[in-house]
Parts: sequence; structure tokens; C-alpha cells
Amino acid sequence: MAKDFDRRDFLKKGATAAAALALGAAVSSKANAAPLSAPPSPIPVPPKMDHVRIGIIGVGGRGTGHVRNMLRLPGCTLTAVCDIVQSKVENARKLAVEAGRPKPKSFTDGPEAYKQLCQQEDVDVVYIATPWKLHVPMAVEAMKAGKHAYVEVPVAITLDECWEIVETSEKTGKHCVIMENCCYGEPELTVLNMIRQGLLGTLANAECGYLHDLRALKFAKDGEGPWRLPHTINRNGNIYPTHGLGPISEYTNINHGDQFDYLISMSSRTGGLNQYAINEFGADDPRAKIQYKCGDVNSSLIRTKSGITILVVHDCNLPRPYSRKNLIQGTKGIFQGYPDQIYIEHRSEPHTWQPLSEYMAEFQHPLWKKLGEKAIGGGHGGMDFLMHYRFIDSLRSGRYPDMDVYDAAAWSAVSPLSEMSVAGRGKPVDCPDFTRGKWNTNKPIFITDM
Repeated sequence: MAKDFDRRDFLKKGATAAAALALGAAVSSKANAAPLSAPPSPIPVPPKMDHVRIGIIGVGGRGTGHVRNMLRLPGCTLTAVCDIVQSKVENARKLAVEAGRPKPKSFTDGPEAYKQLCQQEDVDVVYIATPWKLHVPMAVEAMKAGKHAYVEVPVAITLDECWEIVETSEKTGKHCVIMENCCYGEPELTVLNMIRQGLLGTLANAECGYLHDLRALKFAKDGEGPWRLPHTINRNGNIYPTHGLGPISEYTNINHGDQFDYLISMSSRTGGLNQYAINEFGADDPRAKIQYKCGDVNSSLIRTKSGITILVVHDCNLPRPYSRKNLIQGTKGIFQGYPDQIYIEHRSEPHTWQPLSEYMAEFQHPLWKKLGEKAIGGGHGGMDFLMHYRFIDSLRSGRYPDMDVYDAAAWSAVSPLSEMSVAGRGKPVDCPDFTRGKWNTNKPIFITDM
């Protein structure tokens, strides 16, 4: 068995001291402290709930989408809503009433109003859809108050935060679930089904990423712009990895038979946002003169313990069509997304791609067979609805969640790890084992228990 790394091991072996000093936000002053010395306590399967009571923190655009899906699902009630903007809270409450549901309580009294929501007795689960830097403080507050925390991506932005959510979840016995909707897309689950049935053979390589032109969003005066742009100004790495990496991690059984071993990362030059600002606002506009630390394109390469390589790309500052790449390759064939196409040796015409649609009748995932029609209109092609369905159904059924705190930590940790590697001129950085060895015996997840 390969040696597991705690935080002290990680910092000693993952990068030079000089690189560590250059990390800035990636690693805080506590990062070299060891995690829990005792073996991790198993996070229990949640007891069955007849009805799930939900509180949500953050009801901007993304949070309101979550509210709409909650109101479509049976067996749950939105009981509390929190946001520092009162009009957003009132809109969420109005949506609940219009759907024939009870009007939820409101919490709008300042930036710490979320703590009041977490203390409510009629809240079982806290949804968190706020700016990234608030995710971990809010999730920790919720778990310590006896609630499960469902957190938007990335769950954490520093290694300290990754360990903090793991340790808090283990100490409290409450789950911290990463809200990675892309794991529930129809192509992603169909390919997962094909992999589980051995169609691609032994896996060897994957490519994924978040390739999305966000230039207009980053310069917007409201919404995500004011808090998202500073990450590009102040950080240099793969700062938003989980949309592509989540499905690939499930294909390759990360934390469930395999594990990220080490990572190398490099960033390109910057200039995309400056050129966009010149085009849109003029060369003399202050936005055209901002110095961005984050390269326009970051490429991070991960090798797993079993020898699979995973390329993760972050590309949000240049003009381009949307993609998450979503490529997975094995000894019998290959799938790649955007557009969705597949090649299976001895089944496809030699050297010829086939549309994934030609395999859908035989390999469509059971979740999509059962709920695909209901998912229509549920956000991002239905994946949002299915994500919420699984979240609520796991609590009502007393089932371990599809994604747990170890997934939240491992997938989110790619960001600070990439920052470390970039700061060290692409030097390899060891990936921490947040499971402390449990990845060897955890069973793969397939999402068929319906």
C-alpha cells in the first residue's frame, strides 16, 4: 500500500519551501499542522427522514435555481432562507408561496445572519450557494449546529479549508456534500454506466476542464462579477476544477479504489481580460489596466495511484465555445464530449467516431431512464433536478450520499495544489489523502440504488 500523507508530510514533500512561501491564499499559516492523529471516525449513514427540512444561504441566481428545484420535489420543505439582500430573500419566499408551499423564515440581518439559520430546529440540511470564500465557514457552522451541509463548488479554496471540512464532518457525524451537478448529466452518467460494464476496458487517461468564456460575467457590476474577478486578479492556478473533474473522478473511482497521487501545473500568459476590457470599455478604462495573476489558461496534470493520467484545464478568460472536454480512454475504447462521440474497438468502424446517441438505448443510465422526463426544465439540461432528487432521496431513504466530504476535499484541493505547482515552476506536488487510507477499501459509486 502506498504511503498516505498527512498535512505535514504533504508540505515537506510536495514543494520547496520557497514555493510554499509564494502561495498566498493557497495555503494559510496553519497548513503544516497535522490532521487528526486518530484514524478518521466513519461518517454515519444518515437516519431515514420522512420529510427533509431545508435552509438555504445565498439566493442569487444560482441559489434561486436551487429553490425552484426544491419546490418541485416531494418529501422536502424549504423552511428558511438567508441572504444579505432582502429582496432576494423575499423573491425566494414568494416562489415558495406560489408553488403552494409554506412561506419560509427569512434571515437578512447582516453578514452573520446565516448563523441564526443554522440554529433553527426546523432545518435538517443547509444549502450554501454563496461566494467561494464563505463556503467553508458556513459549512462548518452548519455541521457544528447538527445540520448536513450541501455546498456549491468549489467547496474550499485552501488546503486548510479542505482539512477543516473533513475533520468537522468526522467529528460531528454530519455530511458535507459537494453540489457538483455535472456528475448527473446524461452523457456523464451514460458513460459511467458503460465504464462499469467494461466497455472501455482498463482506464488509462482522461481529460476534462472548465472551458467557458466568462469575460462578461467577471466584469459585471452585480451577480458573481464583484467577488469572482478578484480570484483571477490574485491567484494563479486551476481555480475552478470540479465541473470537469467530478465526473472523471467517478469514472476512475477516486476515493473509491483509486486516489490522486501527484499533480503538476502550468499557467499560460495573461492578456485575455485586458483585451476584452480594451474592446468593451476603451484602452484608458481602469479595467483595461488591471494586472491579472492568473494565466488565461491553466493546465494541470494529475497521476493517480493506479497510473491513470488526468488533464484538467481551466480556460475562462479567452473567447471560445463552452466545453468540459469529458474525455475518458481505456484499453478497449475512448469517449470524448463536445460533441459526445465514442469509439469502441471491434464494435465501431475502424478509426471512426460514433455519436454517443447510438449507444443510448443500450447504456442509458438507470437514473435518466427513470427520471429524465421529469428532469426537463430542472436546470442545465436536467442535471440540476437529478442532483437535488438524489440529495433529498438519500436522506429520505437513509442512504449514504453519492458524494461525501472526502470527494469535496479531494476535488476542491486541486485548486491550491495547482497554485503550489505553478509557483514552483511546474514542480510535482503530492496530493493529500483526505481519507487516510480508506480509499483502498471504499466501494465504487454507481448511483443505481433507486
